[in-house]
Amino acid sequence: MKIGKMLVFLLLLLCLIAFFSFDVEQYFTLDYFKAQQAHIDAYYATHPLRTALIFFSLYVVLTAISFPGAALLTLVGGAIFGLFWGTVLISFASTIGATLAFLASRYVFNDWIQRRF
Repeated sequence: MKIGKMLVFLLLLLCLIAFFSFDVEQYFTLDYFKAQQAHIDAYYATHPLRTALIFFSLYVVLTAISFPGAALLTLVGGAIFGLFWGTVLISFASTIGATLAFLASRYVFNDWIQRRF
């Protein structure tokens, strides 16, 4: 069980390091999405299922690592997919991501939190 905890911890750490090392934060601004809106809409028109899967996966991962840009992604999802499909995608993705964050904190970081407090 200790190896599993270590692997999850390393995966989360690698995600955070990659996020800041590759300056991915610049792609999560409202100005960036406004500038790319025509390209995103064109891609969605030609590949609707792929776009939904990419968005869903990205939302789950970013919610699981507790990325603070979920509000922006929620707005972007509504703009891309519309009210109904945006709500469906975001509801399921945020629930899965929050569940993963809970499980990570409950089982991976439990010993560290108990020692800390």
